[in-house]
Amino acid sequence: MNVFSIPLLTRFRGITVREGVLLEGAAGWGEFSPFLEYDAPTSAPWLDCAREAADLGWPAPLRDRVPVNVTVPACSPERAREIVLASSGCRTAKVKVVEPGQEPGEDEARLEAVRDALGADGLVRIDANGGWSVDEAVRRIGVLERAAGGLEYVEQPVASVEDLALVRRRVSVPIAADESIRRAADPYRVRDLGAADIAVLKVQPLGGVRACLRIAEDIGMPVVVSSAVESSIGIAAGVALAAALPSLPHACGLATVQLLGGDVVAEPLLPVDGYLPVVRAVVDEALLAQHAAAPDRVEHWRRRLAEVEGVRQGGRP
Repeated sequence: MNVFSIPLLTRFRGITVREGVLLEGAAGWGEFSPFLEYDAPTSAPWLDCAREAADLGWPAPLRDRVPVNVTVPACSPERAREIVLASSGCRTAKVKVVEPGQEPGEDEARLEAVRDALGADGLVRIDANGGWSVDEAVRRIGVLERAAGGLEYVEQPVASVEDLALVRRRVSVPIAADESIRRAADPYRVRDLGAADIAVLKVQPLGGVRACLRIAEDIGMPVVVSSAVESSIGIAAGVALAAALPSLPHACGLATVQLLGGDVVAEPLLPVDGYLPVVRAVVDEALLAQHAAAPDRVEHWRRRLAEVEGVRQGGRP
């Protein structure tokens, strides 16, 4: 069983190590890497995505490269500046804000550092992961827009779709929906309530490239493809989705391999001049061995994979 364990260079989403399972099939490699707190039903689409990549492959691409943003965790201003300057030509930065345990002023300082590193012509977007109330969101978006010298959009400022619609009507900055699509029983409620200007689609949580293409067509708004901090095997699925979309007006959040302290492919999917190439990533056996998880973690993922397979086949988790 191919279980990887790769350290993160900067704490992200509360974790310092990224783990997952790599599956090989007739079409190539797929990645199954739901976050550790996700239960079996929530994780089932992640396995659908991995199976699609391994067994079916992906639709034909419409472009040979996709524009990407640099992702800046909720880190110090100094580290934020370093990340942007090392981003290999990315002209858009996505900055995490509203980190538990941090003061609001830390968000402003981070955004100021990012703007300084990008220059006046770069684009800055922020991601609050649903961390504000409606009133807080309205107030803080104005403050952070000034700190950033302008915002391209704000991703998931509040948790619920209903609140997202309220915020959108009270601010001038465009609103993007992430969790309100991928964690919702009805991903189209965002569309029906007019709750967002942009749809953020993550290929693993939504069940694969084909499932995301259906959502993109039906939801009827511009799409940004984003990552779940995968290895290059998982990122390749996101790139395949971005490459197959009829329109791609915004940079995608797929340049996250640089947050990892290693990879399982010989040529990691890292941006060049602000773009990622559309390629089929292949596991390097030596690197997979180097980043192999400890036996207890392999057993953890074995149990987890069996539980999710049970859900996919209509059984109990």
